[in-house]
Amino acid sequence: MKTIHDIRPRAETAAAYRSQGVWRDLTALDDLQRWLEETPDSTAIFAHRAGADPLRVTYAQFAGAVERFAAGLAELGVGPGQVVAIQLPNWWQTSALMLACIRVGAVMAPIMTTIRARELERVLVRLEVTVCVTTDRWDGYEHAAALSEMSSRLPDLKHRVVLGEKIADDEVDFVTHFENTAWEERHPMPLALADEDPDRPVLVLFTSGTSGEPKGVLHSFNTLYASCSAVVPLERIGPGETVFIPLPLTHIFGTLCGMLMPLFGGAAWVLLDVWSPESALAIMTDARVTIFEASPAFVSALVAAAADGPVDLPDLRFMVCGGATIPAKLVADVDRVFGVTLRALWGMTECSWSTWTRVDDPADEALRSDGRPVPGVELDLRAESEISRERPARLFIRGAGLGLATLGRDGGELRVLAEHDDGWYDTGDLAIPDGRGGIRVVGRDADRIGGGWIIPVNDVESELLAHPAVADVALVGYLDDDGFELACAVIVPVAAPPTLAELRTYLDSRGMTGWYQPSRVEIVAELPRNASRKVLKEQLRRWLREN
Repeated sequence: MKTIHDIRPRAETAAAYRSQGVWRDLTALDDLQRWLEETPDSTAIFAHRAGADPLRVTYAQFAGAVERFAAGLAELGVGPGQVVAIQLPNWWQTSALMLACIRVGAVMAPIMTTIRARELERVLVRLEVTVCVTTDRWDGYEHAAALSEMSSRLPDLKHRVVLGEKIADDEVDFVTHFENTAWEERHPMPLALADEDPDRPVLVLFTSGTSGEPKGVLHSFNTLYASCSAVVPLERIGPGETVFIPLPLTHIFGTLCGMLMPLFGGAAWVLLDVWSPESALAIMTDARVTIFEASPAFVSALVAAAADGPVDLPDLRFMVCGGATIPAKLVADVDRVFGVTLRALWGMTECSWSTWTRVDDPADEALRSDGRPVPGVELDLRAESEISRERPARLFIRGAGLGLATLGRDGGELRVLAEHDDGWYDTGDLAIPDGRGGIRVVGRDADRIGGGWIIPVNDVESELLAHPAVADVALVGYLDDDGFELACAVIVPVAAPPTLAELRTYLDSRGMTGWYQPSRVEIVAELPRNASRKVLKEQLRRWLREN
């Protein structure tokens, strides 16, 4: 039976993308080796960790850490055909460990620290994870203890590695094993000898996607490189540039924009483990940040923190927003406060970023567009009638940046994306043409809620239906006062209606991740349904907007 480690693109597909220049025969390990040779003393990472002094990591130091961490993984028995899960904050070790996984031939599975035990266990089981690296405690949650509790139910898990202060006897101390033990003689892993396949799966990230079951998306170095192959030269991202993306490294845009993109160009990247807009502004000055990329919520927070603006950031060239609808006011605010253009992009875990507004676009293009497709990417707007804002089309995508396959978290279905619909992937987003060869995303189908983090709607509904006070439920998206989408549980109660606090306490007891949970509850006598008994969620969304 085919596994995630067996997936490869068709030879003719790989050859075509290489001829277009959007795929290559190199990997990020080759990029790291290049900058180790050409600019060893230049900064790779500006690391900012709460309660500690800022740390500057040079390319020589970073490359050395990747080699040592790779040797440490080999000592734990990690090699080709295995998956290493990484659930760590934005620490410098996270970047080095991710590349170290690839150096030993394994697949890295980054998992955000906000993911709780219920979802974590299902991912670890499905991927047959052999090593899981986590922290002892983060943001009030006992990560190492949660992993320990489920370990007896994880037959493939051989080692629990903990980066923190509290290390149990049956856990591997990250600092001792990876940082303080020199494995170079026992397990030499010099980058110069790396012979990595750029077309094999190297990354698996889980997302709720467009269906009820969360799924893992498999990417190769080349599907990730496709997003950067045009943007890095187009935006002149190279040595001397500093890129700051506050999203987690364990999120697709954190992995790509916050590490791989600057690494491709030999630039530096900024890591901040505890988000604070005030701290971020100070860091942008101290690190001489040239590019800031984030979801609209982060940029809005920066604008609010600079209430007395404008802010003098002479090195900042532009900001980029993606992952959610950009409020119109934010475009003007960024220009007013920071004196730079706010660019827009569109993407998702399945296809990284696929559109990008360009240098030669009007300064306010983000008001009207999410950008034109990057080279190697095709978009298809499918509709049964003329496309308009009132009747948007469904957005399909195919091309060099599309993941290799998806893996059902619960059912285990391995779906090679190139083998379906001639390679076209249904994004679940609704879009219209922007008039300049690009798109404007104006909505999504009924079963997608969220911006940068997508909520698995069916999964949450199933848990809520198990609550004794809930007879029927529909989870529906609504916009908060800042224009960001959250989840509302529309409930038909059994008797006395449950409160929001009661529902969240119940979901917490089930181990459900906090940001999956509803932040609003509405009570109705019955849910609107069509003749086939499907809930009319668009009708519910309109009702929420009016109430």
